[in-house]
Amino acid sequence: MYRLGIFSPLRIRTYKRLFSAQVIALAGTGLTTVALALLAYDLAGGNAGQVLGIALALKMIAYVVIAPLFGAVAQKLPRRSLLVTLDILRACVVAVLPFVTEVWQIYTLVFVLNVFSAGFTPVFQATIPDIVTDQAEYTKALSLSRLAYDLENLLSPMLAAALITIMTFDVLFLMNGFAFVLSAAFVLSVTLPARTDDSLGEPFWTRVTKGARIYLKTPRLRGLLALSMAVSSAGAMQIVNTVVYVRSHLGLAEEWVALAFAAAGGGSMAVALTLPGILSRVQPRSCMLFGGFVLSLSVLAGATMPGIPLLILLWFLMGAGMSMILTPAGRLLTQSSREKDRPALFAAQFSLSHACWLVTYPLAGWLGVQVGLMGAFMVLGSIALLSVVTAALLWPRQDPDYLEHTHHAVTHGHYHYHDEHHQHEHEGWEGPEPHHHTHRHSHKIHEHDFVIDDHHIYWPK
Repeated sequence: MYRLGIFSPLRIRTYKRLFSAQVIALAGTGLTTVALALLAYDLAGGNAGQVLGIALALKMIAYVVIAPLFGAVAQKLPRRSLLVTLDILRACVVAVLPFVTEVWQIYTLVFVLNVFSAGFTPVFQATIPDIVTDQAEYTKALSLSRLAYDLENLLSPMLAAALITIMTFDVLFLMNGFAFVLSAAFVLSVTLPARTDDSLGEPFWTRVTKGARIYLKTPRLRGLLALSMAVSSAGAMQIVNTVVYVRSHLGLAEEWVALAFAAAGGGSMAVALTLPGILSRVQPRSCMLFGGFVLSLSVLAGATMPGIPLLILLWFLMGAGMSMILTPAGRLLTQSSREKDRPALFAAQFSLSHACWLVTYPLAGWLGVQVGLMGAFMVLGSIALLSVVTAALLWPRQDPDYLEHTHHAVTHGHYHYHDEHHQHEHEGWEGPEPHHHTHRHSHKIHEHDFVIDDHHIYWPK
């Protein structure tokens, strides 16, 4: 059944169950996305975009601040127990949302909910490469993961559109709570591979900042960050202002809001299904930059103030562009890190990319109210386009894995294994690996698969 196509990683039992957990949790989250937009409109009317902008900015604050902290402690906690606990806590919080009667309560609960999501998502993402170790299979697993996120944008809004014709939208929050419980059950049903903690002796703040230091010193990841700004600019326009555009500007019913959200998910899913084959022939840089131009031009075209058919087409194209950027991102992070640094780097990507959303979410809401929807389309589309051009400049066209580099002579001490950078004599007291003792590295020029780590702290010129 899974011999061909992007579904072949599902032959791995552990991955299949984790993927099921991801699909269920994200499908539930998609229901909450629609319900939250309708709740904001119910409480604030035409100012719903501004309410959503602030609520989603609080979500981003939680992501930016909390994710690096979880990245620092993730290696010291059992992954399965951590993921299950965070799922249960998310279920408890989302179950309270139907009882909200004030705007400030939306802000509080959205923030708390996403504190737990900021811990769950990077730990979950960093676990997948430890389970799906073949690169071709991992690329397919990334596409499957992208499809799971698309369920949040496509199937969940379609389901929400059907459900709100027979029930009130607050029931969608309770369904999301149940989805988180099911997700926890799937995670609990698997055994995750053990990880060696190589952070022994590292100060806590060093572990907190390690992922960001690796990220910002790696040229391809600096390009990824610029592309993340493009994604957030386009995505914020869609998520924050779609409900206002469809309900107030076009005067259409709630069901069209859900269908407009679904269009972006449809474009993203269409790309994710075909991307593994494309990436076997095209470099990620070309694919991701092209996707950036597609989504930027789609938002700029929205300034023509289209009717609902053209809006759905533009949102479809924007979703396709987003998928071209977001699907290969996990492969770039894995390519740019050692296994022991992977949780910290995934947490850094999660935090830094959501810092972009922290800017664009409130900006989208403010622009929609202060300068109108046409102005919002133009400003956010221009930011997205400028970000794509910046990414093309930051990410070198020639980006080989193997680089010649120089190690200067140094004497230091840290926990280590006897790898290619540690070949030295012992006196007998040092103990089993990893162990800590003062040792010397001689001056050396050599070439190997290069990433930023404890022994490679600068990118070669």
